Amino acid sequence: MKALFLVEPGKTEIRHVDPVPPAPDQVLLRVGMVGFCGGDLNGFRGLFELQEYPNILGHEVGATIEKVGENVPPQFKPGMLVTLYPYLNCGKCISCRKGRPNACQDNKTMGVRRPGAMTNYVTVPWQNLFSSEKLSLRELALVEPLTVGFHAVSRGRVTDKDRVAVIGCGIVGIGALAGSVNRGAEVIAIDIDDSKMKIARKVGAAHTINTSKVDLHQSLLDITDGDGPDVIIEAVGSPVTYRAAVEEVAYTGRVVCIGYAKKPVEFNTGVFVRKEIEILGSRNCLGEFSDVISYLESGKFPVDDVVSKVVSLDDAGMALAEWSANPGPITKIMVDLTK
Repeated sequence: MKALFLVEPGKTEIRHVDPVPPAPDQVLLRVGMVGFCGGDLNGFRGLFELQEYPNILGHEVGATIEKVGENVPPQFKPGMLVTLYPYLNCGKCISCRKGRPNACQDNKTMGVRRPGAMTNYVTVPWQNLFSSEKLSLRELALVEPLTVGFHAVSRGRVTDKDRVAVIGCGIVGIGALAGSVNRGAEVIAIDIDDSKMKIARKVGAAHTINTSKVDLHQSLLDITDGDGPDVIIEAVGSPVTYRAAVEEVAYTGRVVCIGYAKKPVEFNTGVFVRKEIEILGSRNCLGEFSDVISYLESGKFPVDDVVSKVVSLDDAGMALAEWSANPGPITKIMVDLTK
């Protein structure tokens, strides 16, 4: 069967690999849709510190159960549509011992530190499966990236009393925006691309700020009656946006950082001491799969607007290279393995 390998920074290849039959506690999945994520993009660019080469990409999955092992519970049947939890934790480090395996010190995400799902068949433990009778393969492939944003919202303890600003409206930022709207917050979407602002409005943003056209600081003051947002979620990974999050959040506010900054970030520490703000990291997800599936099943999310492009496996490497060359207009690229 075919698989898309990221061989080294800037180079992908289609290679042939053998499917692995399921063990007693595993299922064999026929992969239907896989999304490219920002980590794949940064791995292609050589900017993702966790990426291992060569590796099969892909951990945002919509699939069909093909075969089940003998110990798999009867609710998982061939033909069922599922998505999967793509992280593997060690169970021993301090994060795991504290019940936060999403921040495992030796986490191995599919497509990053172990083989991914951008291939025809994958074998996974049944415990990692999540099913839905309402969602399509494409919608199921959106679940994992949206969970990352929903987890950031949980980290920020967002409530319906908060004004939340989300910096960066790629798919993870859109997930944070959706999660905040889902909790009843008043949400401000921030980006430099008007097409993403339109998507943010459809997801439920009350306000949008295109920082290539207007001043971020003054715009936030105008929207928040001079206070600044109660919560700012950083979903870009730039020293500029990291500093902006700290500088613009309200006194006693919370800053949640999802993006990996590619360079060291310098802060005026007096700002976050004087304002007594909380600065929180947010990694992967922790129990948000069911919440996101329920949210998508509600039909509130503009799937067609978010999926920018669908390509075949043979064209996936080229699509990744084109995304790297011109990332601005792209929210989500999906690879269709049913073709």
